[in-house]
Amino acid sequence: MGFDQEFRRYVEVKLSVVLPIRTKAMFGGVGIYGNDLFFALIAENKLYFKVGNLNRSDFETAGMEPFFPYDSPSPMGYYELPPDLLVRPEELKVWIDKALAVAETKRKKSKDAH
Repeated sequence: MGFDQEFRRYVEVKLSVVLPIRTKAMFGGVGIYGNDLFFALIAENKLYFKVGNLNRSDFETAGMEPFFPYDSPSPMGYYELPPDLLVRPEELKVWIDKALAVAETKRKKSKDAH
């Protein structure tokens, strides 16, 4: 994984219009947090959002691909965000809200398992 700092700043600015975020460098990419939930990541200059039953079909309908880390044959639970959404804040908010809901559901399941 890798990313360009200029792309990172661009994503931070666009997402911050919709939601206060924080970012953290991790594994050669960038983790993105909103409401203390890890809901997105940057890898190879692409932005990926967390997916689950609530939003997977949105990404698939848009023709977006899942994130495969380190040439793994198995995808992680993230799909590339359609890039044009970054310039459409009202639509972007809908996608962010769904990714946050998926992240919250996964966090609750994780807590319940412990």
